[in-house]
Amino acid sequence: MARWCYRHRLVVLILWVGALLGLGFAGSAAGTNYADTFTLPNTDSTRAYDLMEKAFPERSGDTDTVVWKVDGGTARDASVRSRIEPALEEIGRMKGVGEVSSPYAAQGASQISEDGRIAYAQITFTEQANGVPKALVEDVVDTAQDAERAGLQVELGGQAITRTQEPPTGIAEMTGILAAAVVLFLAFGSLFAMLLPLVVAIAALGTGLMATSLLSHVTDVPEVAPLLGSLIGLGVGIDYALFIVTRHRRGILRGMEPEESAVTALNTSGRAVLFAGGTVCIALAGMLVMNMRFLDGVVVATSLTVVLSVLAAITLLPALLGLLGMRVLSRKQRRRLAAEGPESEEASGLAARWSAFVQKRPRAIAAGALVVMTVLALPVLSIRLGATDQGNHQDSTTTRQAYDLLAEGFGPGFNGPLQVVVDGEDKAGTDALVSTIRSTEGVAQVAAAPPARGITVIQVVPTTSPQSEKTDQLIDRLRDDVIPASGTEAHVGGVTAVFKDFAAVTGDRLPYFVAAIITLGFLLLMVAFRSLVVPLTAALMNLIAAAASFGVLVAIFQWGWGTELLGIGKEGPITAFLPVIMLSLLFGLSMDYQVFLVSRMHEEWVHTRDNARAVRVGLAETSRVINCAALIMICVFSAFVLSGDMEGAMAGIGLAAAVALDAFILRTALVPAAMHLLGNSNWWLPAGLEKRLPHLAVEPREEAVAEPHARVADAGAGNGTGTGTGGGSTVIHGFVRTPDGAPVEGAALTLLSKGGRQLDRVDSLADGSYIVSVPSAGSYLLAVTAQEHASRARHVMVGAEPLVYDVELAEDEVDAVN
Repeated sequence: MARWCYRHRLVVLILWVGALLGLGFAGSAAGTNYADTFTLPNTDSTRAYDLMEKAFPERSGDTDTVVWKVDGGTARDASVRSRIEPALEEIGRMKGVGEVSSPYAAQGASQISEDGRIAYAQITFTEQANGVPKALVEDVVDTAQDAERAGLQVELGGQAITRTQEPPTGIAEMTGILAAAVVLFLAFGSLFAMLLPLVVAIAALGTGLMATSLLSHVTDVPEVAPLLGSLIGLGVGIDYALFIVTRHRRGILRGMEPEESAVTALNTSGRAVLFAGGTVCIALAGMLVMNMRFLDGVVVATSLTVVLSVLAAITLLPALLGLLGMRVLSRKQRRRLAAEGPESEEASGLAARWSAFVQKRPRAIAAGALVVMTVLALPVLSIRLGATDQGNHQDSTTTRQAYDLLAEGFGPGFNGPLQVVVDGEDKAGTDALVSTIRSTEGVAQVAAAPPARGITVIQVVPTTSPQSEKTDQLIDRLRDDVIPASGTEAHVGGVTAVFKDFAAVTGDRLPYFVAAIITLGFLLLMVAFRSLVVPLTAALMNLIAAAASFGVLVAIFQWGWGTELLGIGKEGPITAFLPVIMLSLLFGLSMDYQVFLVSRMHEEWVHTRDNARAVRVGLAETSRVINCAALIMICVFSAFVLSGDMEGAMAGIGLAAAVALDAFILRTALVPAAMHLLGNSNWWLPAGLEKRLPHLAVEPREEAVAEPHARVADAGAGNGTGTGTGGGSTVIHGFVRTPDGAPVEGAALTLLSKGGRQLDRVDSLADGSYIVSVPSAGSYLLAVTAQEHASRARHVMVGAEPLVYDVELAEDEVDAVN
């Protein structure tokens, strides 16, 4: 498929552009129908919600609030009424406004505070917040705030009003893309190479968001779902394309033709992308274990975006590579390639030096990494799940000002009233319940609405704010003591109660969810790497990363360390559904990095059986790409602080912290240090289990080479097996000696293909001579191991003639990575 997409690039491009434009047109025509369904089956708040729907089937549209405060006098003064009443009347005449309840109406006395300085009016739109035109909301805000004067403050609050404070659509995504572009340009040094991952990610994200908006008409998709889809889609879309483009550029620099390099990149890194994308989708699907309708829509949106990111990486990207050809390299690289020929395949630089340093001091590095992660994880012990509201908005916003004014005038609990819903027509019992609730500790106000269809709603205003732990205690007191003692069938509902139930259910089910995704990760890694210790280490690392990232989240958003500096408003509890979403995403992304890192280590272990070398080489050859990919994700995720959405900011900061800790501390330091300390036990798997496990190859097997162990007819020395020669075959021969010229007998020399497949293996003779057979001219890896000597591995280029290659083995020591 990669070759077909490369050769038929215009067809592929037309199909992708057509899909993007078609979905965009359909999405614009159909609009969106996002719905936040926070109700949970078999919870008290859900029963209250169902009863209220039965009593009031014709529910009104979104209700927002206009609040005003006078510095002197009272809100009843004629000078205040003369400015406020005309504004409210004008708002009431606007198309799309259903009703305005004024405190100056006959039944509006309760809408003025006891001291008379603060009053509010409620504006009921004909549609819910998502359906109210933004232009109408802006007119309402402008009309209300035009009534302000010196000594008269007017603010507005509510879901529809919040929309006027949102930054321009796409600003977070654009900021993340620009930051990623800078990182890609620094990594590639080429404008065209930089654009490739961005184009692929934007194409996948655009189709994903449009498809999600269409799906919102047939299933419940919450408002936060497209934001989370954008967040994860941009991150994985750019990273997946980065892995493939990096492999493609490396192939060209090492002498491959562009088409063959692209096909090889897609057949190797592309398969890894398929594996990684499938892993992320499986991790996201793990949220279904929670059995929460709200999360179902999140799973749909995020999984769809990941699938389209993978599809774009394996179809659109090879087409773009075909368009660019050699221009995927910078001009400097093209000139050097023409002048000097293919570059060496040896790894070097900072990554190799760091890898050798980790091998020399594994205990110190592991201890240091564990200390850092433990300190960052400590705040998670005080995590409190709940819900954010307009009290968490920035101080400068009108919604935050309105929230504070209502709390000042009518009490902290006024912004989050509870609804005690009574099922039945027992008026005496209801009156007794109202009286009992009024005298309950933590209750500020109680008012019962007239019964409808045999159902009575009692409005209960707590003395504390919706996010206070004392409000949670009041809900428990009403449910466990007050209502059962009254003998009346009643249920406690309202937004505050719903989120309390949501947090409780999340806390109860979270251990099962964590166990499910950890078990899944363990099984996948065990099958892929034929080991019990590697997946156990990965599971432990995932838990450490999750704890540390949630610790950062608690410190910033719950404790308020830096919230104002980051411009994300006031501290509060962690949104109840966020741990489930973050754990799913973190698990998927961590698996990507773990597979990419350990697969190279496993490849080296299979061919050398030298754990120290395997870990050292694997870290040296993959850490740079992992760190670059992580840096891009950190830029993309951090940019969602600008989304204007508290949940989006929490997810962005939390995932950015998780990726940073995972890539720069766990995968670069703690994992390799631990694997050095564990030694050969990393790769232990019981023989019985080895026979029963299926084989899962992240990268494809190379094509079989005819008679790979055949000895060339004139070999003379050496001790390979078999006789005869294949067409085009040749040999590598020479001597294995120590630095002082002494021959090394019994040294094992293994010839490996570029993909890591063993082609021949021989032992040096008493005089140190050896000869290995080579199936054809090309680039190979020659690995040499011997007791009491340091291992050596070198890339060699073999032509049509036999290659003479002498190997020098030093005394056993830690050698630099090749």
